[in-house]
Amino acid sequence: MDKISEFLQQHAITEVECIVPDTTGIARGKIIPRSKFEHGEAMRMPVAVLEQTVTGDYPDESSTGPTDPDMVCIPDPDTIRLIPWAIDPTAQVIHDCVHFDGSPVEISARYVLRRVLQLYKEKGWQPVIAPELEFYLVDMNKDPDLPLQPPIGRTGRAETGRQAYSIDAVNEFDALFEDIYEYCELQDLEIDTLIHEVGAAQMEINFLHGDPLNLADRVFLFKRTVRETALRHKMYATFMAKPMENEPGSAMHMHQSVIDIHTGKNIFTRDDGSASEKFFQFIAGQQTYIPAVMPIFAPFVNSYRRLSRFTAAPINVQWGYDNRTVGLRIPASSPAARRVENRVAGVDCNPYLAMAATLACGYLGMTQALQATDPIDTDAYNLPYELPRNLEEAMTRMQLCEPMAEILGRQFVNTYLQTKELEYETFFKVISSWERRHLLLHA
Repeated sequence: MDKISEFLQQHAITEVECIVPDTTGIARGKIIPRSKFEHGEAMRMPVAVLEQTVTGDYPDESSTGPTDPDMVCIPDPDTIRLIPWAIDPTAQVIHDCVHFDGSPVEISARYVLRRVLQLYKEKGWQPVIAPELEFYLVDMNKDPDLPLQPPIGRTGRAETGRQAYSIDAVNEFDALFEDIYEYCELQDLEIDTLIHEVGAAQMEINFLHGDPLNLADRVFLFKRTVRETALRHKMYATFMAKPMENEPGSAMHMHQSVIDIHTGKNIFTRDDGSASEKFFQFIAGQQTYIPAVMPIFAPFVNSYRRLSRFTAAPINVQWGYDNRTVGLRIPASSPAARRVENRVAGVDCNPYLAMAATLACGYLGMTQALQATDPIDTDAYNLPYELPRNLEEAMTRMQLCEPMAEILGRQFVNTYLQTKELEYETFFKVISSWERRHLLLHA
């Protein structure tokens, strides 16, 4: 706690937001006065909080049992940061979840990622990840039944066409992005490039590459930061995978490589600079197992609306060199920076679980010595669908994949799928405007 105490004193902190990422990636926790936080008593919360659905419901068959027990939340000193938008000096710190005997809570998203990273460590490997997050800025919309619209920029007009890579279109929201960068700098989130994506008022911010757990923490906090900043500029920022029907969806692309812990070299590259066997095995693992972890990469009913032909999103797990139409792209790079870009995950995913899942796929490919298909150098949108088309199909595939359950933890998989099943059933009760428009008087 020395690092935390020094931080609290240095910044004259008055209260601390103690947070835990739940299954969805929402920050759950408590706001505690500094005096009580420094007193040293660990925060407690019900374990069931972790399996809460995005609608606030809980599965009937809870993994916590009938007694609804507490868990102990332990602050990670490396995660303490300021909350730049708070009125009084306030800190936030991410917590790990353990039982009273000190054993990890297996359904905790942060633990699932730690579990996968430990498997890499036992092999003498250190995975490296660089995420890219796409999101939309939209006008404030208090009625969820109304379609979303782009916000008004500094010119007093909303975007009416697509402005991919337009500097002027980004400058429409200069004041917003200045605040985002300032808030991120104050939190040491280390964000990198900002671009305007294909959709109207769709943006992308890239992160520098690094340790997966550290990156997952930063993505988790970044989403919260962007939403807060947008609200202060009288607009919403949304990380929905497909928020508008006539615009492309938003992804979280993940660039992945693996370093040999002892030599510091990229194991995807041989000494002569050519691609290694492990490189192709990693790709093969992604091809084999990504369809089985789609409930993590595409966690909601809405997520599958993004994964459609000719919409800047993949529909299969083919791979290719500098080919953006495939699910697995190999960017042009030096031999030392050779990496695999997973383009499947939507930005609506939980970053801890998404990174755990994609690294688990690659790990299985390398440990099972799987063989990749030939690379694709044509338009992969013309090939058949290989990814599940809906959440129901995806959940079935995940439930039946024993190798993945062994890596991520069977208890986690069962609990996660129960949460997704409940969300799916809740959605299925809703009668949409499309049904009323086309079926009410014609069916």
